[in-house]
Amino acid sequence: MKNNTMSLYYKTIILFAVFLFCTNMFAKDYFVHPKTGSDTNTGISKKHAFKSLQRASKVNLKPGDRLLLAHGETYTNGLVIVGKKGTAQKPIVITSIVWNSNKSLSPAIINFKGLPNGVLIEDSSFLELSNIQLTANGYSEDSKQNSKMRCGILVRNNNLDAMGHLVIKNITIYNIYYENTGFNRGKDEVRTANGTQKYGWGIRVMNNKTTIIDDVKIMNCSISNVSHTGIKLTGINKNISNIKILDNVVKHTGGPGIQMSGVTSVYVANNTISHSGNADDTRKWGRGSGLWTWGSSHVLIEKNEFLYANGPGDSAGAHIDFNCDNIVLQYNISAYNAGGFCEILGNNYNCAYRYNISINDGYRIKGKNGAFQEGKILWLSGYQGGNKERKGPVNSYIYNNTIYSDSTIVSKIAIDNTSNGILIANNIFYLEGDSKAVLGDQYKPDKVSGDLAKNVFFKNNLFLNTKSWPAGVGIVDEAPIFGNPDFVNKGGIKAEDYIPKNVSLIKNKGILVKLLESDANGLIQSLELKPKKDIIGNVIKNIPSLGAIEPK
Repeated sequence: MKNNTMSLYYKTIILFAVFLFCTNMFAKDYFVHPKTGSDTNTGISKKHAFKSLQRASKVNLKPGDRLLLAHGETYTNGLVIVGKKGTAQKPIVITSIVWNSNKSLSPAIINFKGLPNGVLIEDSSFLELSNIQLTANGYSEDSKQNSKMRCGILVRNNNLDAMGHLVIKNITIYNIYYENTGFNRGKDEVRTANGTQKYGWGIRVMNNKTTIIDDVKIMNCSISNVSHTGIKLTGINKNISNIKILDNVVKHTGGPGIQMSGVTSVYVANNTISHSGNADDTRKWGRGSGLWTWGSSHVLIEKNEFLYANGPGDSAGAHIDFNCDNIVLQYNISAYNAGGFCEILGNNYNCAYRYNISINDGYRIKGKNGAFQEGKILWLSGYQGGNKERKGPVNSYIYNNTIYSDSTIVSKIAIDNTSNGILIANNIFYLEGDSKAVLGDQYKPDKVSGDLAKNVFFKNNLFLNTKSWPAGVGIVDEAPIFGNPDFVNKGGIKAEDYIPKNVSLIKNKGILVKLLESDANGLIQSLELKPKKDIIGNVIKNIPSLGAIEPK
């Protein structure tokens, strides 16, 4: 009996090895070259390469197959990947490589001018897309398409119960516009929630059905000059999940840098978002925060740079729109963003800004240059939709941040009196100019009343002087500290610039950060607040005493 069992065991091992060998042996490479290829070829060697992306789109890609474009070459039209499925061990790979005579290190370019998408990934799983450039600057008269939008990469699920396990990396996307140069947006477009006209987008992951998209990584991509959002996730009922957005550079987008709606379990780290809401082209929307979330759960946003956001409304470094829970922003740099630093809108639960550095955020002045919202360094809003009664955020944690504004800025603060559960502790408010209490102004201003926010813990913050927290906000620090931390280089946008030289003012002055008395749950499990000291040394680049009062 024992011998038979051992025999069966070894047969199983041998059969599995044969399976792996055969899978690898039958995986194929398909080549596409726009100059030397022909669509009558087999595509299975450089010598017999396909010519067009239309032909390449028809290949029945199997696990382990690769679709290879040529470095330094430009392809027209778009690539369509529908119904393709690799495996975890053998993903389908789409990339560009160095070809024979052309030693260019520049990845292949897909110019899909006039078409809906540069790359469409639909109903496909276990796929890797890398080392390709995508551009589409408007349309020619013979190629104009009546699509709803133009996307560098569009990922969507139409027919599968679940799709995913996608990697999008080392992609360059630039100059994505639906309209041609000279087109002028309507003046009221920027006042709508997301724009109503047709735009160009960088990377979009969309799922408007009951299906699931799970496990998508967007890494080391460069996105610039798109007329709306750089990276956008659009789901319903949290049907997009387990997303990682890492090490990307997103700049000069007409809308937000990164935006997500209806998603859960998202990790956003080490990205640089610069000049969102850019308006240097009349085809751009001209409004947008570096990042914002809506209707989303369990999102960790850390170690990013949010710089120079522009626009007449919102346009913060990163903000939390309504109907979210467990959104945590930590260890980020937020600098020179017109709309502000900390913005948490209504019906949000257990959200946090901690260990961030804000530099000259919220300089926008309502009524000036078309602005319809004040810029604010701190804003807790009751807005949860135009037709709903105001309901402020619940259990908002704001601690161990450094907030610096120079003397040219009036720092504005708005706290909706329907807010319930606020912790503000161990922050540095270095405000050289005046400060001012204002009403929240998300489409409809907050109402003035004698009511105050409930369940507030506001204690042990360092203020430059007595002007650094305005009267009229409705809450007051019960144990403030006053003094000048003497930053290394105030006004700079590096973490090192905000190391306090006046160490004695902050060292051993921190207090324990505990859960609010009204909070029975805390933040998401991996970030749960506990009644213990936070370690300030574990901050951006491990600089000691950076960005907040140091705990005892």
